[in-house]
Amino acid sequence: MQYRERIRNVREDKDLTQTEVGRLLHKSQQGYNHIEAGRAELKIEDLKTLCRFYNLSADYLIGLTDTPTELTH
Repeated sequence: MQYRERIRNVREDKDLTQTEVGRLLHKSQQGYNHIEAGRAELKIEDLKTLCRFYNLSADYLIGLTDTPTELTH
């Protein structure tokens, strides 16, 4: 699974809109949609923000593992 599908699935599982997640990343809904749709790349800083927000490892969000692992603080 590509990271774009994974971040979309996680967002949808949490019943969040693209607008809500876009706000978290200081992007418009359209800006965030471009990431999920493959028209823009996900920046490392945005990945870190999503990991903290969802409390999930980057390995899971980018598809290196299929096991959702919570972050250890």
